[in-house]
Amino acid sequence: MTISKDFLWGGAVAAHQIEGGWNEGGKGISIADVMTAGKHGVERKITDGILDGENYPNHEAIDFYHHYKEDVAMFKKLGLKCFRTSIAWTRIFPLGDELEPNEAGLQFYDDLFDELLKNGIEPVITLSHFEMPYHLVKKYGGWRNRKLITFFKNYATVCFKRYKDKVKYWMTFNEINNQVHYQRDFSVFTNSGIIFKEGENREEIAIQAAHYELVASALAVQIGHQINPEFQIGCMLGVVPVYPYSCNPEDMMSATKAMQIRNGWYLDVHCRGQYPRYMEKYIERKGFVLDRTDEDFKILQQGTVDYIGFSYYFTFVNKAHHNAPNFDYNEHTDKVKNEYVQASDWGWQIDPLGLRYDLNWLYDHYQLPLFIVENGLGAVDEISNQQIQDDYRIEYLKAHIQAMKDAIEIDGVEVMGYTPWGIIDLVSAGTGEMKKRYGLIYVDKDNNGTGTLKRMKKKSFDWYKQVIESQGEIL
Repeated sequence: MTISKDFLWGGAVAAHQIEGGWNEGGKGISIADVMTAGKHGVERKITDGILDGENYPNHEAIDFYHHYKEDVAMFKKLGLKCFRTSIAWTRIFPLGDELEPNEAGLQFYDDLFDELLKNGIEPVITLSHFEMPYHLVKKYGGWRNRKLITFFKNYATVCFKRYKDKVKYWMTFNEINNQVHYQRDFSVFTNSGIIFKEGENREEIAIQAAHYELVASALAVQIGHQINPEFQIGCMLGVVPVYPYSCNPEDMMSATKAMQIRNGWYLDVHCRGQYPRYMEKYIERKGFVLDRTDEDFKILQQGTVDYIGFSYYFTFVNKAHHNAPNFDYNEHTDKVKNEYVQASDWGWQIDPLGLRYDLNWLYDHYQLPLFIVENGLGAVDEISNQQIQDDYRIEYLKAHIQAMKDAIEIDGVEVMGYTPWGIIDLVSAGTGEMKKRYGLIYVDKDNNGTGTLKRMKKKSFDWYKQVIESQGEIL
């Protein structure tokens, strides 16, 4: 088995990290719009609305809203077969609970998708990528409220109907499993728009929110297939393989439980339409009281996904900390450094072989087509003689593409496509920085928001162009 001719070589971004135009064209305030700039080791603040004197980097981002034609032209020169982005929910429904959509927002994506298709680039679209309406947070408490299922259903229906002849590949919720890290405010806020109150059971609330999102996702899958049976609608998870620290049986068991809780149960619901037994036992043992109806379970069974989209950046290593026999997953206490791999400037462990492990684990479990929709290296890029020699990025991507090829050619894994993250420099989701660059295209802007926004190819641009042209044969 080799890489097929219809393999989707592309690049990935998210609307809130590139578009800007935060208050143009009738757009409402999203959760990304109330997050300030942070940096490595300094969390982004979530403010109560837009406050004077704060730096909100997503407000302008790289101004793709006004530069998209120029950027798409560069994507064409790069040879992209697809472009993964998201629809900003607040461009379509500024508040999120309206009955009628915002025509200006719908027209923007009509224009963008037309531009992509005109240049031979397939849109790959995520419906909810860390940019839900902030109004839904303030009025309804985010995804802790069942009413959001209806709001998302309405939003998805409008998008599917409007773009039924322009978009074939869809994903529902981006990295839905990030909220397993419920101890971190950022993770649950960006996923679900939830701001915790003192004394609340964070884990119970995060699981409840995920349940509502999974039901909403399943409804969207059903509606999408009714509107256009040719749609390919997938889920999207940040799938982080968890290795055991040693051959100590307790470390092995700790890693197994971590894989279940961090990755497995969300995928089981998305792909099989049911909660796995270990998750039901976990909910029972924890004493969680969840709002889950018989109708919910029917919807989940009827709305399973067509493929698995996932991001891969790194692997974790788990060491058991005297937590037998339950071995409950706790990222804060169980995660340890892997001495066998290097790390990025931001401390992300670099493990290309882990991608092959990921692909095998996913395909073994679910036998569904896999789509690597994020993979990349955040690094500091320096301009020298009007050039950016980002050999470190080339090395990173080359090693990961080779691991993907090995999974396809040696292991027989079915992979639909590969879209490295940040095909163009963008605002970092986690830190709000521009300094943490992922792109193969440089954008002149710094952490303070200053710069010309001029676009410029990096060395990795021509390298990736060659990879695409050779169907991955030349790395």
